[in-house]
Amino acid sequence: MSTVKQVTTSESHPSGLFLLFFVEMWERFSFYGMRALLTFYLIKGFLKADDGKAYAIYGAYGALVYATPYLGGIFSDRYLGARISVIWGGLLMAAGHLLMTIEQEWALFGALGLLIVGNGFFKPNISTMVGTLYPANSTKRDAGFTIFYMGINLGAALAPLVCGYIGERYGWHYGFGLATVGMLVGLATFVAPGMLARTLILLTSLLIAGTMFWASAGDTTQTLLNLPIAVALLGAGAVSFVKLGKGGLPDGTGAPRDANGNIMKPRMMLPIFAGTIAAVAPLALLVSHHSYATWMLNIVGVIAFGSIILTAIRSDRVVRDRLTVVLVLCFFSMLFWAFFEQAGSSVNNFTDRNVDRVTGGTAVTAGQTYSDVVVTQEFIGVDVNGKTWTLTDVEVSQKALEESKPEGRLTFTADEEDVKKGLVIGGNEIKASVYQAANPTFILLLGPVFSWLWGAMGRRDPSAGVKFGLGLLQLAGGFACFWMGAKTADANGMVGMEWLLMGILLQTTGELCLSPVGLSLVTKLSPAAMGSTIMGAWFLATAFSHLVAAAIAGMTGVSEGGEGAVMPPPIETVNVYGNVFGGIAIAAAVSAFILFALSPWLKARMHLSEAEAAGSGAH
Repeated sequence: MSTVKQVTTSESHPSGLFLLFFVEMWERFSFYGMRALLTFYLIKGFLKADDGKAYAIYGAYGALVYATPYLGGIFSDRYLGARISVIWGGLLMAAGHLLMTIEQEWALFGALGLLIVGNGFFKPNISTMVGTLYPANSTKRDAGFTIFYMGINLGAALAPLVCGYIGERYGWHYGFGLATVGMLVGLATFVAPGMLARTLILLTSLLIAGTMFWASAGDTTQTLLNLPIAVALLGAGAVSFVKLGKGGLPDGTGAPRDANGNIMKPRMMLPIFAGTIAAVAPLALLVSHHSYATWMLNIVGVIAFGSIILTAIRSDRVVRDRLTVVLVLCFFSMLFWAFFEQAGSSVNNFTDRNVDRVTGGTAVTAGQTYSDVVVTQEFIGVDVNGKTWTLTDVEVSQKALEESKPEGRLTFTADEEDVKKGLVIGGNEIKASVYQAANPTFILLLGPVFSWLWGAMGRRDPSAGVKFGLGLLQLAGGFACFWMGAKTADANGMVGMEWLLMGILLQTTGELCLSPVGLSLVTKLSPAAMGSTIMGAWFLATAFSHLVAAAIAGMTGVSEGGEGAVMPPPIETVNVYGNVFGGIAIAAAVSAFILFALSPWLKARMHLSEAEAAGSGAH
């Protein structure tokens, strides 16, 4: 690593930020590539799980993924340091993604176990390293975290467009394989010397952008969706290449430190590494038997938050008040993510089953015969050739088409009922997993706007409590859009995609009010010797949110799974989803108003200086 000083309040952002931006971008590419496919893979892949089982596995996996950062933070603070933790965690996650390419139950749960322990070492430490690049009184810290957050979401946007699209269209193992490559590229960038790291960033940006256009060749809609994200990737690669020409991470970044902040040598490496490997099998068992995961998390939660409360009681008033603020906002953060994380489960299936994802095409005319028609989602719920088509029928036909079998195309004569139901042929069907790119794409577009807004407001900048409340209120608006879409569905039970996109947009603006501000707040209010531990506790709250999210998603379960299972028609499922989403909207709105009432009390207990308060969204 090069010798580069930390940024001062009068300088631009440190060059090391742009290295960490790309390392985290590739890790999120691999993580969200997995997330885009996991629920579909559990239901439609070899496991043939029903909705309830799939949601429970997804919830247990998500919960444990966010629980292990607490232990990873402790190991980093006391023994390994952030740099070694990030490298070790990345290697474990790459192994997990690779194992997912094997369609066996032992490989599935073993892979999830590897991803859980790997994320525990990686997640809290990469964020903590960003915080160490800025001095305590820097007014650029929040803006720096917003830039870093854009890196997270660039990776998250790329993942469904590349891993999700290729996995759904060409095969699950191809999608998971690309996630493996992404993780390894991120690690190589992190450990490579200056010029090699810059070259890797530039070349891999060009390669992945090229892959996006190669994979979607012939699919005009998908190519247009890929274009802005590919341009953003190439732009980020070029900017990072230039910025890193001025240096990389400062010497000592990510090294373990004692209570006085002095660098010390890593300790206990081999026992920690061995213990990590030994933990993979038990964690795989917890995911496969998800009720056990709930018990384990409850025990870890009591220990983790109990130790923080004990530390707060034993500390002076300022530290005690600050830790109290962190704990209160942890609770509301947990509520936010419990609702938001429906994106990977119930909202994902709602998109697949009840959102009209076909663009273009031509409306049929009664009495006209159509030959060699490619079956799309438009046929769900329509009676063609004496059969009412289901989602399962459509997927079987599309699979046959991909394998060049004649039954992949349809010949039929349209009747008045087809015209009445608005049947369209020849349109482009957007894969359901691709819609998971909407949220991170909106963040890339709006992140700079929010970063500018908080800075431009100066002393009028809302406190962290108010921003959290605004986040929950906008999240409520997003779910209200889903509810409204369900209430205004067509005769087949299909919802216009504009309702889905409008809801995701509101959820995104809510996320921008809460998530980057929360990360910045934790690094600012945590005692120096407990930075990674408190960050781990922050992610532990997100772990509990995944368990709550799984329980909420379970209320929308409509499939029974198993070989030959048939999905109910959309008209029977649309209000199942709509009613649950409406309930979430009400709960999120109530939580928002409670936070607005608490915000003055929280602000008084942060004890930030005028300089910090003037330049921070977390004051």
